[in-house]
Parts: sequence; C-alpha cells; structure tokens
Amino acid sequence: MKQDPYRILAKMYDWLCEPSANLLREIGLLVFPPRENISILDIGCGTGTQLALYNRPGCRLFGVDTSAAMLEAAQRKLGESAELLRQDASSLSFPDRMFDLVTMVLVLHEMPAELRPAVLAECRRVVKTDGRVLIIDFNFGPYPFPMGYIWRLVRRFFEYISGREHYNNYLDFKKRGGLEPLINEAHFLVDKKVTSEHKVAAVFLLRV
Repeated sequence: MKQDPYRILAKMYDWLCEPSANLLREIGLLVFPPRENISILDIGCGTGTQLALYNRPGCRLFGVDTSAAMLEAAQRKLGESAELLRQDASSLSFPDRMFDLVTMVLVLHEMPAELRPAVLAECRRVVKTDGRVLIIDFNFGPYPFPMGYIWRLVRRFFEYISGREHYNNYLDFKKRGGLEPLINEAHFLVDKKVTSEHKVAAVFLLRV
C-alpha cells in the first residue's frame, strides 16, 4: 500500500496550517451558518476541524479522507460525534441525496486533475436536491498590493513544502483557472461567492 503522505504532517497540522485555514473557515460559517438537525459530509476532512464547527444538536456528521493519520487525529478531536471513513472522494459509498451540506476546504487543488470532476460529480450525487455544497479553495487574483502578494507567496511556500506531487497538483489547478471552471463544468448553480480579504482564496456556496 502507498505510504501515507500525511503521516508526519497530521501531527503538526493544527498548529502549522489551521491558523490561516481558520480565517477561511470563518467566511464559510458566514456563508452557511451552522444549524441543528442536518446531515453534513466533509470531504478531505483532515483533522476534523471543519466538522467540529458544524457540530450542533441533532446533526449527523460524516468525514472522509484518504489519510489514515489525518483520520486518527480527527477521531481524537471529534470522538463519537462523527463517523469517519477512509475513502476516495471520487467514489463515495454513501447513497444518493443523503446530505444537507457537503463541504470541501482546501482539497480540490491538491488532487490530480483527472479526479476533480469525479469528486464534484459525487458531491452532486450525495447532496439533497435542496441541500448545498460549500467549497473553499485558492483564488488566483487579481491581488491587492502589498498584502495580496505577500499572502500569495506564503501560500506558494506551504504548497511547495507539502511535497512534489502536491505542489504539481497545485500548479495544475492554478493553470486550469482554479475553482470556477470546475464548478461550471459540473453544472452547479452558484448561490454565493465570497473572496478572502487579500483575494488568495474563494468561498463558493453551490446548489444543484
């Protein structure tokens, strides 16, 4: 079996990466505020931070990730409040129209190009007809000077140190125009789009 590329990063992810990711998650909470009694799937759930934000009474939380190390960290954080599964997001085991909300935070850019359309197709399949898909990922300008350029360099640095495969997928995601072409090809309707303060990331709320 292929070695888990996140086996080391999982131990330090929350203090190394979450401070900047949390700025984006806060925008996501404004775009789709937590509510009670809904079913939520987080794709690429990592250490479980996104699911923890939506843990409200009556909510059914599910997370999938390909990294066993990340899932172990998420299980420690979420305990029995979430069902966490090691799965390929391009071929989910869930039935059609199961979830009120499907979320992906900084996930699509690190996937190989051929997987991204399949993952979005799975999002369409498992979300309810009146549900929503919340995607947060990188935006590629225009950037305000100077902070937008500084944050762009910070982003590129973190992508570079994540490994050659990860970095190449990021460059491919950028070359193909980021999120909007993928969303259009998947035939989602955009309810809301919000960019981060320095335009280095975007938050999309989608419906089928």
